[in-house]
Amino acid sequence: MSPSQESSQTPSQTIGPFFAYGLTARQYAYPGAQVTDAIVADETVPGPRIRIEGRVLDGAGIAVPDALVEIWQAGPDGRYAADARGNSGFSGFGRQGTGTDPECRFSFVTVKPGSVGAEHAPHVNVIVFMRGLLSHLYTRLYFDDEASANARDLVLALVPADRRHTLLARREPVAGETVYRFDIRLQGPEETVFFDV
Repeated sequence: MSPSQESSQTPSQTIGPFFAYGLTARQYAYPGAQVTDAIVADETVPGPRIRIEGRVLDGAGIAVPDALVEIWQAGPDGRYAADARGNSGFSGFGRQGTGTDPECRFSFVTVKPGSVGAEHAPHVNVIVFMRGLLSHLYTRLYFDDEASANARDLVLALVPADRRHTLLARREPVAGETVYRFDIRLQGPEETVFFDV
């Protein structure tokens, strides 16, 4: 670089290709052991059992078949797992590719998180990876049946009122289980709010 040229930050690289055999082996039909990261809390963990289900949608509303969704959450007592792979039955972490389902859905079995403090509503932290992204996306999932807690959440209060609904998972009636639907929209008028970290 000549002295007259200005230095600048190195440009980001496109996310991927993923090390699919280690992250989403089942999605790509790799043989060998597959960690089931879709189970964040097993049946031994106390608290309301829920399933979080959704799709990653592009600007045209078409489901993305090869996205990777990770979640991280507190337990029903509002505390994060000290050891993500401990023997407690609750890891607090889940990872799933959207290509394992014919409708490109992700699905996590867990317990409803508690509040991590008086100024925070129960929520799940979400990260999205996929081809074409220069950097992964961070967002949060809040629950639509926690209106009073959502009203006092400090992070949700930073989001314009007309955009907050993009962070709310809708409780849906499904026989025998509690399901929260959370679609992640990458673009368009209903684009999910993403956070800079």
